[in-house]
Parts: sequence; C-alpha cells; structure tokens
Amino acid sequence: MRVLITAERIQERVGELAQLIGPEYRDRPLTIVGVLTGSVMFLADLVRRLDIPLRIGLIQASSYRGAATTPGALRVGADLLAEVRDRHVLLLDDILDTGQTLKQLVQHLHDQGALSVKVCVLLRKQDRQVHDVRVDFVGFEIPDEFVVGYGLDYNDEYRQLPHVAVLPRES
Repeated sequence: MRVLITAERIQERVGELAQLIGPEYRDRPLTIVGVLTGSVMFLADLVRRLDIPLRIGLIQASSYRGAATTPGALRVGADLLAEVRDRHVLLLDDILDTGQTLKQLVQHLHDQGALSVKVCVLLRKQDRQVHDVRVDFVGFEIPDEFVVGYGLDYNDEYRQLPHVAVLPRES
C-alpha cells in the first residue's frame, strides 16, 4: 500500500492540533467524545497532549459494514456516551467523508444538552462532503481515496498501522 501520511507526520500534526484546541477550552468544562472505532488512536494521542481538565466519552456510529467502501445507513450507539449536559463537547472522528455521520452526531449531542459542540477530524476528504456540518479542527486534507491505518479500517483490518495508506483498488 502507498503511504499517504507517515506516522511521524501524524504525530507532529496531532501535537499541533492540541496546541490549537487546548486554549479554546481552558477554564471550560470539556468532554471529548470519540467516535468508535476509528478515532481511538487519534483520541488517545490527542488527549495525552492536552494540558487541560477534560472528560472522555465514546459514541459508536458506523455507515460502513464489512468489506464496504461506500457508506450505507448510519447506526448510532450511544450506550457508552458520558453525560454531556452543561458541558462543551469536542466531537472527534477519524475522517470526514460525506458528513452524514458527523451531522447526526452533532445534533445528538446538542439534544443531550451540550453547551456547545465543535468537531475535530484527523482527515477530511476533498470534494466529498454533501451534508452541512462545520468542522472546527482538521488534521489533514486528503484526496478522494479509500484509506486505512491509524484507526481507519477495511473490513476491520489495518487499524493498527501507525500511518495512513491508500487501499489499492481491486483489479
């Protein structure tokens, strides 16, 4: 597979994002909500670099199943979501593709009583967003390719790669 973003560059950028995010939430009650399962590595690396009080919550949302490379119907599981009422929320996801998942999750968090909801994504695919969702922090803009690694998967494989790589198209 062709490496699109090296492990070193990812770690550098996560540090830069932490420097942007930290001052935004100083002295404010923050909960960072990671979207399972793809954001786990990003979430762990980011929160270790933030020098502010925070809570961590998790929410499960998926529109890709099995070997699919195109999104289907969205399923949301909020069983692991921490209490967000009267807290500022930073919704953290691995990738912004069409925006379907993030749009629904932002609304869900507002419905749960969050004071504010901002969005941070590691990757944003160029020219793919069709749903209106504001993204406040972006790690990398990438071309419209199916990528794996650093939490992103294909059929639940490749998440453990320390870099982001382009999954070759089948011939």
